Amino acid sequence: MSHYDYFIVGAGITGVTAASILARKKDKKVLVVEKRPHIGGNCYDHFDDHGVLIHEYGPHIFHTQHKDVWEYLSRFTKWIPYVHRVKAFVDNKLVSLPINIKTLEDLFGRVFTREDMSKWVEKERVIISEPDNAEDMVLSRMGKTIYEKFFKNYTTKQWGKDARELAPEVTARIPIRFSEDDRYFTDLYQGIPQDGYTRMLERMLKHKNIEVIFDTDYKQIIDSINFSQMTFTGPIDYFFDYQFGPLPYRGLKFNFNSHKRENYQPLAVVNYPNNYGYTRITEFKHMTMQKHPYTTLCYEYPHDCVPGENSIVPSYPLPIKEAAELYNKYKDNADKLKGVTFLGRLAEYKYYNMDVCVKVAMDSL
Repeated sequence: MSHYDYFIVGAGITGVTAASILARKKDKKVLVVEKRPHIGGNCYDHFDDHGVLIHEYGPHIFHTQHKDVWEYLSRFTKWIPYVHRVKAFVDNKLVSLPINIKTLEDLFGRVFTREDMSKWVEKERVIISEPDNAEDMVLSRMGKTIYEKFFKNYTTKQWGKDARELAPEVTARIPIRFSEDDRYFTDLYQGIPQDGYTRMLERMLKHKNIEVIFDTDYKQIIDSINFSQMTFTGPIDYFFDYQFGPLPYRGLKFNFNSHKRENYQPLAVVNYPNNYGYTRITEFKHMTMQKHPYTTLCYEYPHDCVPGENSIVPSYPLPIKEAAELYNKYKDNADKLKGVTFLGRLAEYKYYNMDVCVKVAMDSL
């Protein structure tokens, strides 16, 4: 029986980075086991039936302030220098996001200066000394008009809960800019892998020290694998057989539609906070810069993820007190284990961006 230094569960971006680091920098022999039939986790991309490159689990835009993360991934890909911009369909027109001077100009049809915006926001703001939920956070920062037009209904659609039930961090992470800067992300490094995420991750796994098994639940084979250490990137509650009950997640249902035309909308992502059942439409060609007679759209419908009851992929840890308390029970169990490292969004029950998934793997191994 072969011996592996590391048994890595999950071939998403966290697991792939861990395998790459261990094999290349530490000369460790690694086995990666993935439950799905492909690598990349929710970053997986591929060409659809029309030949359009799509992101199977919704749009993924890489952005980071971490130079070491960017430089490491750049060993395996060239980058399309894409800067992400978003519009929201509000009051029957497309309005700039995140909230900035252009947003108010789009809404009210007149010119705003930085001073005008500051005065407007100050007049709108609700004085709340210590916001204790997602609604209070927006009201205290931006006021009722912005909250009701952009956040109230969108939050209910996205999370399946009223904003007053969610932690203030949900909306605290959304910027407000007293300028005309309408970039969705302001990180120093931004882009899309030139050949796609799947190709980049395949290159990261191409090493003599790495073996990968697909379509396999690690619990089916763990007793037959000889290994020294485990890096677990899957759901922590599944690792412990849902001992305390399943952790709550929101996931997404996706509806892909293709059209024989150059483009359908003016930019990659349009949010729909108030209208329709979906939260946003993505047109991937704006991100990939692909030239093709067809274009493919992705409609996102948020949905609860319930293990054993539906096949919705867990994506967003639910930001409520009860979920944090439940996770802490699992973490207490995890902290007692020797030889197992829990890394990534599902294993740590944290809403990590892709760059943070890479960073935690780089820094933890």
